[in-house]
Amino acid sequence: MSNSSSIRHFLLLALADTRQLQLLHFCLLLGISLSALLGNGLIISAVACSHHLHTPMFFFLLNLALSDLGSICTTVPKAMHNSLWDTRDISYPGCAEQLFLVFFFLSAELALLTIMCYDRYVSICKPLHYGTLLGSRACAHMAAAAWASAFLNAVMHAANTFSLPLCYGNVQGQFFCEIPQILKLSCSHSNLREFGLIAVTSCLGLGCIVFIVFSYVQIFRAVLRIPSEQGRHKAFSTCLPHMAVVSLFISTAVFAHMKPPSISSPSLDLALSVLYSVVPPALNPFIHSLRNQELKGAVWKLMTGWFQKH
Repeated sequence: MSNSSSIRHFLLLALADTRQLQLLHFCLLLGISLSALLGNGLIISAVACSHHLHTPMFFFLLNLALSDLGSICTTVPKAMHNSLWDTRDISYPGCAEQLFLVFFFLSAELALLTIMCYDRYVSICKPLHYGTLLGSRACAHMAAAAWASAFLNAVMHAANTFSLPLCYGNVQGQFFCEIPQILKLSCSHSNLREFGLIAVTSCLGLGCIVFIVFSYVQIFRAVLRIPSEQGRHKAFSTCLPHMAVVSLFISTAVFAHMKPPSISSPSLDLALSVLYSVVPPALNPFIHSLRNQELKGAVWKLMTGWFQKH
């Protein structure tokens, strides 16, 4: 038994037991992180440098890319370091910082995906009101609200979680610091406060999911009423990438935290955490750019211009 005042570091879950598998995991994480950095960096640069992409849809996509970059840079570098150097350590302050940033970027991601869904809903279902409902000031306010709410949410959860006395050691069953793992180490009944915060956050998250589902029901009803096949194809091409991103992120995150304890195992928990925290930031840029000709054109122009200069 130990208390939190004596804990100077935590032990994270090892990705592998043998040296060969550790190096393999390092190479896989390196490839995923480089893919995420390249893809999201290209989207940010393309949207920022191309004036014809200065629209609400691409403005929110830029914010989503920033969130993805933050998310991948929060969890993967430490996991790569531990795999390469065969260690599991993370300092107490480092764990607190990582938990805060993970919660911050994942909360911002859900908020931004919800706003992007609203953008698609207005664009397809209320096109005559698009300029009024999604003007530049309204978009800036919505993006600021997404980041501010995520920051406030992360501050409350991180501050409350690390104010709890920890009596059950310092070993976590995850490759990065997250709230459920810290709560398992706590012996205080005051963690009811954290469960209360999680309940409120879960209700807000459920509200976002319900809004997304309701919006897409309305979107599909509107799209199916479009008389021309070309018009339906164009509408679907802007919605399907967003639906794919939302489905991957929400389904894996919900299942990871809501699955029954009877089917829980370290390997399954690890796989699910990778699916909702590591894979989406790497896949999102490619999912969004595959069916968007404007974005692909801007990225190609940016890359060819860079190569010509060098």
